[in-house]
Amino acid sequence: MRLTEDALLGGRVRLRQPESGYRAAIDPVLLAAAVPARAGERVVELGIGAGAAALCLAMRVPGCEVVGVEKDPDTAALARDNAVLNGVATRLSVVEADVADAKRTLGRSGFDHAMMNPPYLEPGGSASPHARKDAATVESGGGLALWIDAALSLLRHKGSLTVIHRADRIEAVLAALAGKAGGIVVFPLWPKAGSAAKRILVQASKGIATPSRLAAGLVLHGPDGRYTEAAEAVLRGAASLEI
Repeated sequence: MRLTEDALLGGRVRLRQPESGYRAAIDPVLLAAAVPARAGERVVELGIGAGAAALCLAMRVPGCEVVGVEKDPDTAALARDNAVLNGVATRLSVVEADVADAKRTLGRSGFDHAMMNPPYLEPGGSASPHARKDAATVESGGGLALWIDAALSLLRHKGSLTVIHRADRIEAVLAALAGKAGGIVVFPLWPKAGSAAKRILVQASKGIATPSRLAAGLVLHGPDGRYTEAAEAVLRGAASLEI
């Protein structure tokens, strides 16, 4: 597996990832910025991949602990190597397990927060010739509902779940959360002002019944195609997404 080394958070995170196939872009950075973790809290990420979101979160919140779940042994090893590369190996660990087995593998962990960037294509969707990219982007087995159920099973009461997904899958995300989590917030990520959202962040808390709401969201690009000031503050600085 040939690797490249890329920079996230304005160079504060170094990410070694496969040269071809699935590659992290801005989604994991936005996901990490939305997780309301604080020092001393524990976060689980399902499908950690090479570790982009987990590394960004560990760098943003120095006192938090992150546990990643990854079924591919080579990818899990890469995430561990990236944790060492960034000096956060004492706070970022990776277990090799399928999402369906996460609860059995981790036991009654009572995490404060869970986050995930799950496969976003339904079965039968456009597949990649790269097996790892296909596994990362196309749903299998129980699909999105299985991922959300697994995440909720690992959370303590009132723990938060943050998901980044395609905007056209909002119905599936909300259906998987129905009756299991409340305080649901949908946070659109607008490519530019006046355009339809292509990505959404969805955040909810386990076991509560607070009403749902639609947030203003974040406009990513200005008329000139460059990132907006607000987007730059999140992607390259230390700003959080207040969801």
